[in-house]
Amino acid sequence: QVQLVESGGGSVQAGGSLRLSCAASGYTDSTYSLGWFRQAPGKDREGVASISTDGSASYVDSVKGRFTISKDNAKTTLYLQMNSLKPEDTAMYYCAAAKARLLGWFRFLPSRYNNWGQGTQVTVSS
Repeated sequence: QVQLVESGGGSVQAGGSLRLSCAASGYTDSTYSLGWFRQAPGKDREGVASISTDGSASYVDSVKGRFTISKDNAKTTLYLQMNSLKPEDTAMYYCAAAKARLLGWFRFLPSRYNNWGQGTQVTVSS
């Protein structure tokens, strides 16, 4: 059973930075695709960044150049470094894992992931 626990959210002003962490237990191998998602009030959950089983990272256009997804060598903690934050980045952020090799746009589909954390809130003020 994979368990994911996010941390690192908070409130920052526009232009600031935050680093989210996602501690994983129940898996240690590289057969999982990992992703960060976010959901703002009244909106659908959307993919933000992902790492596939081959270690390649992908980002949605709205965060390219500002966010960086990474994982530690032991592959038990996933990170999302968020720089140059904007008010529109305000949302609950979730990490997710899927025991599958996800490529292309499938990386950003919530329905492809079956393991989720509880979320951590990020609020960016103007």
